[in-house]
Amino acid sequence: MAAVAIAATAGTALAASEEGASPSIFAGDLGNVIWTMVTFIAVVLVLGKFAWPPILTALQRREEFIRESLAEAKRDREEAESRLKEVEDRLTTARSEATAIVEEGRRDADVLKRKIEQDARQEADNMIERARREINIARDTAVKDLYDLTAGLATEAARKIIQKEIDPATHERLIADSIDELVRGSGNGNN
Repeated sequence: MAAVAIAATAGTALAASEEGASPSIFAGDLGNVIWTMVTFIAVVLVLGKFAWPPILTALQRREEFIRESLAEAKRDREEAESRLKEVEDRLTTARSEATAIVEEGRRDADVLKRKIEQDARQEADNMIERARREINIARDTAVKDLYDLTAGLATEAARKIIQKEIDPATHERLIADSIDELVRGSGNGNN
C-alpha cells in the first residue's frame, strides 16, 4: 500500500516537472492530499502495530528502572544516615566511657598515692619510735653500766683508802646502795 502511495506521489511529481513547473508539496492537488493521508495512516498503523509497543515497553521498563533506582538510592541514603547516626552515637558513648575511665584512673591514682604516703609516714613513725626505744634501752644500759663501773671504782677507791678488805656481801650491799643513791641523784637532776 505504501508502495502505491509512493508511486502515485512520484508520478504526480514527475508530471509536474515535465510541464516545467516546480513541484511543491503545498500545491493544492486533492489526489496528493488523499495519497499523503493514506500513506500517513498506513505508516501510523504499521508503526503502531510493530514499532510502538516494543518502544513503549522499553520506555516503561526504563521508567520503572529509574523509579526503582531512585527508591533504592533513597533507601541507601536513609540507611547511610542511620548508620552515620549510630556511629556518631557509638563514638559519643566511647568518648564518655574513655573520659570516665581516665577520671576513674586519676581517682585510683590519687587514692593509691595517699595510701602510699600514709604507709610511708606510718613506717617512718614506727622506725622513729623503734629508734627511740632502742636509744632509751641503750641509754639505760649505758647508765646502768656506768653506775656499775662507778660503784666498782668507788668501792675500789674506798677499799684502797680504808686499806682493808671488804667481804663480798658488804661489797654487794655497798654497790647496791651506791646505785640507788646515783639513781636518786640523777632522778632529781631530770626533774
